[in-house]
Amino acid sequence: MRLLALLLCASFLLGCESADIDDYRGVNNELKLEHFFVGELDAHGMVQDISGKVTRRFVVAMQGRLDGARIILEEDFVFDDGEKQRRVWQLEPQGGGRWLGRADDILGVAEGQLEGFALRWRYDMRLKVDGSEVEVAFDDWLYLIDENTLLNKSDINKFGITVGQVTLVIRKR
Repeated sequence: MRLLALLLCASFLLGCESADIDDYRGVNNELKLEHFFVGELDAHGMVQDISGKVTRRFVVAMQGRLDGARIILEEDFVFDDGEKQRRVWQLEPQGGGRWLGRADDILGVAEGQLEGFALRWRYDMRLKVDGSEVEVAFDDWLYLIDENTLLNKSDINKFGITVGQVTLVIRKR
């Protein structure tokens, strides 16, 4: 009986797959990073811990520009406790909807895949937590809502376990 229960639980867990970027292939309202992220943007977001409790809120002023085919995206964060952070992304198209991204606090290279109105980014990052830095993995999903609005939902993972989430709404000015 225990074996049957274990098999049923395992079968249930294996059946709970996350969304796949290919689910968004061929849909209308296509996201074009080189259009959306060029110019001035504003974002509002929050960080939640493993229990879902909101631990931080923030706003971001963004400025994007093209440098050849590459997008330079400057992000200036202001958190609800007054902390300020700056990140400058360099986003490079690789063809076939693939993108690579680099920034100073990103470990290695961020890898993204774009399909339809969705972009999935995966990267490792040095995240500031209580005065120290922790290495975590981000699984970012960005969804184009309309021509001026992008919704960003991120899982923050450590040792393969989701330890937090970030939700962000990005709007073109």
